[in-house]
Amino acid sequence: MQGTMCGIVKEARGEGLVYKTDLPIPQIGPDEILIKVKAAALCGTDLHICDWDTWSQNRVRPPMVIGHEIAGDVVEIGENVTDCKIGDRVSVESHIPCKECWFCQNDLAEICKNVELFGVTVPGGFAEYAKIRSDCAFHLDDNISYEHACMFEPMGAGVHGVEAAHVEGKTVLVSGCGPIGLTAITAAKVFGAKKVIACDLIDEKLEIAKEMGADIIINSGKCDLVAEIKAMTDGVGVDAAIDITGAGAAINNALKSVRAAGRMVCVGLPSKEVTMDLTEDLIYREVEMTGISGRRIWGTWESFAKVMQDPRYKIERIIGHEFKMADFQKAIDEVKSGVPGKMILKP
Repeated sequence: MQGTMCGIVKEARGEGLVYKTDLPIPQIGPDEILIKVKAAALCGTDLHICDWDTWSQNRVRPPMVIGHEIAGDVVEIGENVTDCKIGDRVSVESHIPCKECWFCQNDLAEICKNVELFGVTVPGGFAEYAKIRSDCAFHLDDNISYEHACMFEPMGAGVHGVEAAHVEGKTVLVSGCGPIGLTAITAAKVFGAKKVIACDLIDEKLEIAKEMGADIIINSGKCDLVAEIKAMTDGVGVDAAIDITGAGAAINNALKSVRAAGRMVCVGLPSKEVTMDLTEDLIYREVEMTGISGRRIWGTWESFAKVMQDPRYKIERIIGHEFKMADFQKAIDEVKSGVPGKMILKP
């Protein structure tokens, strides 16, 4: 397809993003598809790129269209593509694995050694059209809206965290009740957790957590969280803890709240080094601690589809306001001011 399109561009190194109306429509290769973008969601990663922090400086090569949480229709396919057809409704896996390294060859594509990142290391989807390798497209059921489909990629991290925590029959602590944490709460119940305890610093978020399936809510800014957890578990601690916050204090409190021989899962990304007492809090207590990166491809996507169907999962509580892509700065301002929910952008 020839012609031009509109989109949001990281035009140069430094702060800021630019909305442009004369971008070339991406030209696909033999293994790629072209997607007409119907909806996209703003991610914290996009804010990092906008602010041009150290993480972004080490990965993004301007000028480039950004954005990675998208859904739309396939409008063109490469000559080698057999797994997609024109008219398919799809969302996109943002981790583009090489398919050749040891990890890809051993069913660990989500941590591919040579992974490319859609909208970060390669051009993304905050535009009218986007291209992606066809095996990175997730086919959508007709009953899933484009807006809801944008949630598979980001919310998959919370579901992956629940999968890694092995929650069935367990008492689980979820730290952080933003969209991903709320998804993890419902996912934990869907996958058999006996009890889910949710903690956050904001009472409004905790009330939503209760709606999403949390059995107990705790404002960790108003109490000694570890003492509260120990008191309600006869001094033992929770079986598993999932940190969504990435905050050092929250990670340490979650780790201390896990029982001996329990499991700690880190989903949130710390913005700086985190100091822990590994001797007392992890090693002597034989706690298992792990991190997760993105989603299992495609297992977690299928798992999130199950979560979406659960009556406890109120996706309207996950999605925030809707904006034209040209008004992206308004969406960024709302996120930075603390307005809850994932902001949706439309071309």
